[in-house]
Amino acid sequence: MPVLRSRAASGRPIWIIVLVSLVCFSLIVAYIYPPQSYSNCYFFASSVCSPFKDWLPPINPRVLTDEEIASRVVFKDILSMPLAKVNIPKVAFLFLTPGSLPFEKLWEKFFEGHEGKYSIYVHASREKSVHISPIFIGRDIRSAKVVWGKISMVDAEKRLLANALQDIDNQQFVLLSDSCIPLHSFDYVYNYLMLTNVSFIDCFEDPGPLGTGRYSTHMMPEVEENSFRKGAQWFSVKRQHALLILADNLYYTKFKLYCKPGMEGRNCYADEHYLPTLFYMIDPAGIANWSVTHVDWSEGKWHPKAYQAKDVTYELLKNITSIDENYHVTSDEKKVEQIKPCLWNGERRPCYLFARKFYPETLKKLLHLLPIYTEL
Repeated sequence: MPVLRSRAASGRPIWIIVLVSLVCFSLIVAYIYPPQSYSNCYFFASSVCSPFKDWLPPINPRVLTDEEIASRVVFKDILSMPLAKVNIPKVAFLFLTPGSLPFEKLWEKFFEGHEGKYSIYVHASREKSVHISPIFIGRDIRSAKVVWGKISMVDAEKRLLANALQDIDNQQFVLLSDSCIPLHSFDYVYNYLMLTNVSFIDCFEDPGPLGTGRYSTHMMPEVEENSFRKGAQWFSVKRQHALLILADNLYYTKFKLYCKPGMEGRNCYADEHYLPTLFYMIDPAGIANWSVTHVDWSEGKWHPKAYQAKDVTYELLKNITSIDENYHVTSDEKKVEQIKPCLWNGERRPCYLFARKFYPETLKKLLHLLPIYTEL
């Protein structure tokens, strides 16, 4: 009997050691290979979704610059700040356009009956907008010239956000172009954005010449090559992330100076890389990694497919609204396809709320189809 008791006593610490080792191993794996999707944590702050990362030392730590330390303090404070009390939460629709908006009548139908739940801001970069819908009159902000592919595109986005953030009721901020159309009813779009706690910023890793090949070592040490990301310009962000974009000057300056067309033999476009890279580094768990604005790049050109009147059918719109996977392909020789389900609060849902690029000539058809396809 004494021998048996001795064996039992000596066995207990071994199991404890094994259990602790397994737990530690799991935490390390979770830190190195974080999950790509989240379910219940969508309803909480993004920091809640990955609590273990703050318990472990950083991999290959380096000494942060004074500017990085200051920026991270500000970002952490913004991301952790509680939402202010608002009357009725609103979605701010930010239109980035060269001039007049050809689909004002379509948007007017979309907004009809939902006054008090939305705000409109128009940035016309080439010529003053001429509005035909009363809901767009007086919604122009001070604008400046925008050059495609240059940092002025990001400047215009920040200018729109700055104006929209002045209204405390604006809680979600959607960037749209003059060629964008809605794909669902206003109620559907409103609930889709308001009932989730992530921002819809497109973000993926492209090791090819149109991705990481655009990176400049001048961005170091703040922006390392393995953090350089790519994504569509069109976003929808929650209020904390909108504030973060305005607060950032450190990383913005890096892209302003070293992400330019033709620099060092590369064509780097800040509007395609700045926000994806910023949020990958600062709050990767807080973004969905896809854009809620659909665009068709299947033609393989510098610009996406543009829809003419003959292309606009019920079947086309039905197909776009039913897409529930986001698709990326690398620009290297391997052409690796990255296909992932669109998870909204952990559930598979349609990816897109808006679509582009539609020619002005499609307006008549779209007005006819709007009541039909938005109820899909």
